[in-house]
Amino acid sequence: MVAKALTIAGSDSGGGAGIQADLKAFSAMGVYGACVLTAVTAQNTQAVTAIHPVPDDVVAAQIKAVLEDIAIDAIKIGMLGTPSLIAAVADALAGYEGPIVLDPVMVAKSGDTLLADSAIDALTSLLFGRATLLTPNLPEAAKLVGEGSMQSQANALLELGVGAVLMKGGHADGATCTDRLISQTGTQEFAAPRVNTRNTHGTGCSYSSAIAAGLAQDMELGDAVSRAHTWLHNAILHADELHVGRGHGPVHHFHALWT
Repeated sequence: MVAKALTIAGSDSGGGAGIQADLKAFSAMGVYGACVLTAVTAQNTQAVTAIHPVPDDVVAAQIKAVLEDIAIDAIKIGMLGTPSLIAAVADALAGYEGPIVLDPVMVAKSGDTLLADSAIDALTSLLFGRATLLTPNLPEAAKLVGEGSMQSQANALLELGVGAVLMKGGHADGATCTDRLISQTGTQEFAAPRVNTRNTHGTGCSYSSAIAAGLAQDMELGDAVSRAHTWLHNAILHADELHVGRGHGPVHHFHALWT
């Protein structure tokens, strides 16, 4: 039986991030993907020009429809724009017992805001306790718990109830990019040479979805992160081959299949 994962996220009309990136990452990992749409964005590689939220009750109905019929092995949660939507998603997932990867999507690669400041408290209070893994980049971590070292920020996030935190180092300086998987039992590091490319649109979405795919396949968390990290590094290495758009182009999700 094929493993099955669900993404709850917004749509990227340019195809590089959001639901589109999530489903591509699931497929690249050999996992069947289902989806729940939280927002429609008018978006390309350069900017987000419009956001149309899907009504909360329709989001909840999508979740109910999927979970009633499909045995979902893992869930990835991405863009949730408002406190009421976060509450609706939390309520709809009340009976779900599988692993959840929560990507706190706050700002698009273009710099456009995707999560209202007013929604941060709802995110931490209603969903952090359900999350097997939280995957913030450094600006997101700072917005959630304030400035500090990766370790101190991770400790603060763990205190808010998440099972583990993947602190992503892509926004740090240096020739090596280091991510740290931090939990109550210890820390694992995943390092790779920094790739000189502007085509990194959708890296966060793709990374968290690749990890969720591993959890859906019953991998241990550290192994799922390790596989996803290697896959994403190669997806970035091959990103320039795609020639998509005039801004921040997408990573190459299917670099192992075609170029």
